[in-house]
Amino acid sequence: MMTRRYTREEVAAYRVEKMEEVTQRLQESVQRLVTGQDWLESIRFAARFRSRSWLNTLLLFSQQADAFQAGRVPSPYPTYVAGRVAWKALGRWPTQPGFVIRQPVLVAMASATPQDPGSWHRLPRGQRPEPGEVVQQRMVGVKPAKVWDVSMTDGTPIPDRPEPQLLEGAAPPGLLAAVQEQIRSSGYTLQDAATAVALDGANGMTSFAERTVSVRADMGEAARLKTTLHELAHVKLHAPDSLTARGEHRGIGEVEAESVAMFVAASHGLDTSGYTVPYVAGWANSVSDRTVAEVLQDTADKARRTALGILENLPEPAVSDGYPPGMSEALEARSNTTSPQPERSPAARASVGR
Repeated sequence: MMTRRYTREEVAAYRVEKMEEVTQRLQESVQRLVTGQDWLESIRFAARFRSRSWLNTLLLFSQQADAFQAGRVPSPYPTYVAGRVAWKALGRWPTQPGFVIRQPVLVAMASATPQDPGSWHRLPRGQRPEPGEVVQQRMVGVKPAKVWDVSMTDGTPIPDRPEPQLLEGAAPPGLLAAVQEQIRSSGYTLQDAATAVALDGANGMTSFAERTVSVRADMGEAARLKTTLHELAHVKLHAPDSLTARGEHRGIGEVEAESVAMFVAASHGLDTSGYTVPYVAGWANSVSDRTVAEVLQDTADKARRTALGILENLPEPAVSDGYPPGMSEALEARSNTTSPQPERSPAARASVGR
């Protein structure tokens, strides 16, 4: 049986059609994030797929929910998600249509004087840089890419990664101390507050003028960790000398800080579902000259980037990032048995998108 080869025009038309579908689905998904609980659910979900962009986590969440309602998958939440190449390297293959996400289009750019923005030029595929040139990968667009949850594949079994089991009110060992150290390294002094009365009813408070962070001392360890993360996010995002601190709705700052705390906590298997954030539609609508969708995306992207920066200096997250266990090793082994290719990350070779 011969495989049909599609023309460039047909491939381009397919990509345009799929990207239009993706854009429509994203718009619908963002518009549904109108309550604090909806927002926090999306942040907790993104924490378990933190290697992907927030928009791609929304696409995964939405399409998995549809597949679950249609009876195609056993759970409304995906477990491990990867592209066809990655699943093949792990000895598995798709058994049904996959999910469409946004994959970056990357090109190699070269320059002999990288400090000069105008000196960069695109490096054609297969061409080596000139002696002395620096090469960087740059994103020039997005295209549709197919991925599959493990439940949509068959083949060699994938071992489950153990999920952390924390006692009620407990926090992962060493995590609170590591978060506190990040606050101190930012030039702030940590203070204990006896009760919420000392903080005007709040659980924590950051004083930019005095460069202090105060957290209630009468809370359980998990609650204390969540509040400390919230205040660390304020330190990272909302200091008066920060460009992002001027001219923004106060509610956005609070949602950003709470979202960062939720993201980091969820990455370590900590359940913070008892906490809420302000009503999302209200503060999003209060920003002039911007749509609700624009405000939501910018807020989520900023919170995700900040959380990832915090996670880099904490103990290894206890929760999987959504990629199948052993994927990187399998892709490396596979690449060593094929012809040499330009150096790319395992995720990029897997065509899993970001």
